[in-house]
Formats: sequence, C-alpha cells, structure tokens
Amino acid sequence: MSTRSSPYASGPLPPRGRETPKGHNPLIRTSDRVEFWLRRVLMVVLVVGLPVAGLVVGRATFESSVRTARTQSAERQQVGARVVSISENVGRAAKEQAKVRWTDDSGAARMSTALLEPGMTEGATVRVWVDRDGTVTAPPLTRRQALTNGWFTGGFTVVGVTAGVFLTRAGTRLVLDRRRYARWDAEWDLVEPEWTGRSRR
Repeated sequence: MSTRSSPYASGPLPPRGRETPKGHNPLIRTSDRVEFWLRRVLMVVLVVGLPVAGLVVGRATFESSVRTARTQSAERQQVGARVVSISENVGRAAKEQAKVRWTDDSGAARMSTALLEPGMTEGATVRVWVDRDGTVTAPPLTRRQALTNGWFTGGFTVVGVTAGVFLTRAGTRLVLDRRRYARWDAEWDLVEPEWTGRSRR
C-alpha cells in the first residue's frame, strides 16, 4: 500500500531525527522510563553498593569474631590431663570419647568427658581446653578463623546482593511486560475493528 493511499498518513515522513524535540520521543512509554531508570539504579548497586556491602559486612563479622576470640582466650586455658578411660568412637572423624582427669589451679582433681584423636590409650597424657568452671570445651577461636568468617560472610553478602539485583530486575520486567501486553490488548480491541472493516458493517 502506498503512503498516499493510507488513511493514517498525512504526508511524507520528516527526516529521521527531526520528528520530535530531543528527549521527547512519543514512542517511549512510562513503563519504558521506569525500566530505564531501574536499570541505572541496579547498575549503581552492582558497581558501587555490591563491593561496599561485601566489605562492610565482612569487616563487621571479622571484628566481631576477633572480639569473640579474645573473650574465649581470656576465659579458657589449656591443661594437661590423663586419660582415665575410653568409651567409644563418635562422629565422622571417629573422635574417641574418653574420661580425662586433671588438677586445676587450686590443686583439686577434676574429671570430665573429652573428645580425643583416635589412637589414644588409657593412661596417656593429653592437652585439653577448659573454661573457668572447669568444663572441657572447644579451643578458643583463632584469628585465622575470624578472618575466614569475615571472608565467608562478605562473599555470601556479595552473592545475596547480586541475586537480589537480578531477581528485582527480572520481577520488575515481568510486571511491566504484563502491563504492556494488557495495554496492547486493550488498544488492539479499539483499532482492530477499524483496520479489519468490521466497524463499517
């Protein structure tokens, strides 16, 4: 169909790039502007917010773990204990659950249950960690473990923020597309009778 025979054409098209003032494209919908600015915001989050969030969360976790390590180091001490009896192997690493006895700072004999490495025999001397109450406990947190906690938490934060950004973009795109399709359907219902000639019957 030629341009002159079209009822929707009012004359030759103007040169490309001069149809409307710059920045006022009539084909750009509100949903397009929303998607445009959302992409920019999410890009800023990825470029700037992502590393900042990872560093802040990782450092906070590291500092918290260091404080915990200092507290545990002050409250726990390592003592020499004698294996009294070995009861059974427990856990994946086949730790041996045994009764151990040691003498505390006051000279009193103490006895408790501890998990020892395999191969220990009764009467052997082992080093165990005890708290202020004289209960066998785990070794205090080390600085390396604190650093590992910081890196792990920071990395997990980076992964979480990245996933959140992409899920936000995908979810927003889905919502906007549904609205666009609904609007196209509504507009098609208005113009389709004119195009097909059904309105003149």
